[in-house]
Amino acid sequence: MAYSVKGKGSAVALKRRHQRVRKTVFGTPERPRLVVRRSNRHMVAQLIDDTVGHTLAAASTMEADFMSGTKTEQAHKVGELVAERAKAAGISAAVFDRGGNKYHGRVAAVADGARSGGLSL
Repeated sequence: MAYSVKGKGSAVALKRRHQRVRKTVFGTPERPRLVVRRSNRHMVAQLIDDTVGHTLAAASTMEADFMSGTKTEQAHKVGELVAERAKAAGISAAVFDRGGNKYHGRVAAVADGARSGGLSL
């Protein structure tokens, strides 16, 4: 990255971890980057081709289908839905970008849902 993140606090630490992850994770048209964004309330998953910067498929808990179940169950459904949309776009494999979050809980549930939906990570 062109800039460095300095300071203390959880948001700064998250940004620093995300930069560290992004150094090694790069999406191509054949194997795009599966980006997971986690907030306190919602989960967003996107398949991004970094060569041109386009989003190829996306899913989120903000869609109408995700009003029931726990947050972890909703995250699993997001993973399955993004895998289904990836298959429709002709994508069978992706590189997982956890976005600086720990691979645990809802972030891992999105990855598990994508795998169970047929996406190879």
